[in-house]
Amino acid sequence: QVQLVESGGGLVQAGGSLRLSCAASGRTFNWYSMSWFRQAPGKGRELVGTISWTYSTDYVDSVKGRFAISRDNAKNTVSLQMNSLKPEDTAVYLCAAYQKPYSGGTSNPDEYAYWGQGTQVTVSS
Repeated sequence: QVQLVESGGGLVQAGGSLRLSCAASGRTFNWYSMSWFRQAPGKGRELVGTISWTYSTDYVDSVKGRFAISRDNAKNTVSLQMNSLKPEDTAVYLCAAYQKPYSGGTSNPDEYAYWGQGTQVTVSS
């Protein structure tokens, strides 16, 4: 059974930092692009950023310079370091594995095959 499990969410003041982790089990994702999405109440899933199987990264403009994605293939984990957090970053954060290997991730959630359950991030002003 393939599982993605996020951890590390919580409540933080504006300007603070959090580090989210996504642990995969049931299969290896070494050759898959992995992405972080977020979903605020009443809104759709928004791509935050992606790390490819070659370790290249890309981010949505609103988090560039503040967020960083990394991966540890030996541990089958992906992390999201979030700095200088803003109230508008408040959302449920989810990690996802792209549907096929050796392919870049996209902003379309329907193209991702596996999802975690999400972890809540709340940034107070």
